[in-house]
Amino acid sequence: MEREIQRSGTGAQLLTETLARAGVRTIFSLSGNQIMPVYDACIDAGLRIVHVRHEAAAVAMADAYAQLTGEVGVALVTAAPGFLNALSPLYSARLSESPVLLLSGDSPVAQDGMGAFQELAQTTISGPLAKRALRPLRARDLGLEAASAIRAARAGRPGPVHMALAFDVLCAQTGSAVLPGAGDFVPQRQPLDPGMADRIATLVAEARRPVVLAGPSLSPSRAGDLATRLSQRLAAPVVPMESPRGLRDPALGAFAEELSRADLVVLLGKTPDFTTGFLGGAALAEDAKLVVIDPETDALDRAWRLAGERIVLAACTDTRAAAETLAAGTPLAARADWAETVARSLAWRGDEPASGAAIHPVAVCRAVQRVLDAAQDAVLVCDGGEFGQWAQGYCTAGTRIVNGMSGAIGSGLCYAIAAKIARPGATVVAMMGDGTVGFHLAEFETALREDAPFIALIGNDSRWNAEYQIQLRDYGADRLIGCELTADARYDAVARALGCEGTLVTDAAALPDALADAATAAVPACVNVGIEGAPAPLFTRTGKPAASAH
Repeated sequence: MEREIQRSGTGAQLLTETLARAGVRTIFSLSGNQIMPVYDACIDAGLRIVHVRHEAAAVAMADAYAQLTGEVGVALVTAAPGFLNALSPLYSARLSESPVLLLSGDSPVAQDGMGAFQELAQTTISGPLAKRALRPLRARDLGLEAASAIRAARAGRPGPVHMALAFDVLCAQTGSAVLPGAGDFVPQRQPLDPGMADRIATLVAEARRPVVLAGPSLSPSRAGDLATRLSQRLAAPVVPMESPRGLRDPALGAFAEELSRADLVVLLGKTPDFTTGFLGGAALAEDAKLVVIDPETDALDRAWRLAGERIVLAACTDTRAAAETLAAGTPLAARADWAETVARSLAWRGDEPASGAAIHPVAVCRAVQRVLDAAQDAVLVCDGGEFGQWAQGYCTAGTRIVNGMSGAIGSGLCYAIAAKIARPGATVVAMMGDGTVGFHLAEFETALREDAPFIALIGNDSRWNAEYQIQLRDYGADRLIGCELTADARYDAVARALGCEGTLVTDAAALPDALADAATAAVPACVNVGIEGAPAPLFTRTGKPAASAH
């Protein structure tokens, strides 16, 4: 699609036509005064608006949609209060490496500095949270500026871009304005130099116990079998990391114990931070060598500050391009013993927890796993908190979305709705705690209205259990305060009141039937399960916890 000239139309029409040319078909939004011109323009551009109940939900849905489709997820919110509501999930999208375009309404340019309704220096606020923040000042610039924003969101390390839309710019006539062509949306890639690829392969071949740590964008849910192909070619474990618990991520089992024995660690788009113990001796062997491959010079600079002379090679290049280049070479000699050792550590879960009077989270996970295994296409959503960690440790699916490196909780319902919209034929199961579900409980109505049925499994221990466990551990049982929730809260009844299915489960024997009914429901289903308030699992065979600040 080549560039064309739009001879007439408003800024809003130029914007929506540009989005359509970029392949956007769905916009997640909450309406407001300043963005109604965009709503109207979506009709002629053929863009679907998924109208949510809170601005944060719109950005969270755009985040999940981007992760599942590989496309740019688009969120549209109104000015000042609406924009501010969207900031927390914007931060999460940045750390989850999700290409998101946040569009926000804004006060008119012509009234700048006059105290206009909801006037706010939005881009000053969003700048530290987004890869780029811009506010076009002329209607005819909206097309190329939007294309530039989409290109930036997809370039290098993917992430969110914010574009503030002044009301008078949206309403103004564009005159002869440029409609972007297909090439305007495509970022310029930084390929890995073949010579550098050979040097990396040589270093891996010479190591006895190499490990590749990858960032979220190389997880199987986003990159398919790329990590597997890379592991086969380098004869080295490739471990994507996407949890705020870092090396304590229950999905990684006891992997941290083997990582501490590695003699070469390749950071492939994995930012050096708290999740790897700041590359210190508690996480990595003191004599371990490092190779750092990253699309951002800031990450490379940080690695040099943290690891210094232990870095034997560093390259500024796109993660996905580097992984594809490295995976395409001649396979290196296999290290069967090391590969098997790491694989066993990743799969290790220790002894099965003993059953008590209440339903243990592991029993819930086992029942959910049977639903996932029976599905032809399964999407697992794991929110944060203690119950979310049990889910991440004991449930698996071909596609998984977690709460991400930010550690924010509460987006599970939003992720599930976006997953069902992105993959209508999939069985989508979202697992979350009773604290978590309260953030966006009203989005059950959105899911019903948008015909996006999924299963929401609530592990209900009647508390904010992560903080409750901190209080127990650090202050003692006589210093518990503020973390209890209502024991008889009926989240399932709320779901039913909003037109969805809802079931309360207090007996483990009733759980399989409740899940079976939910899996066949034509509407979103909430299964509210009373569980034991167990602390999140920490899988370690040595008794020493993995290095992580979280």
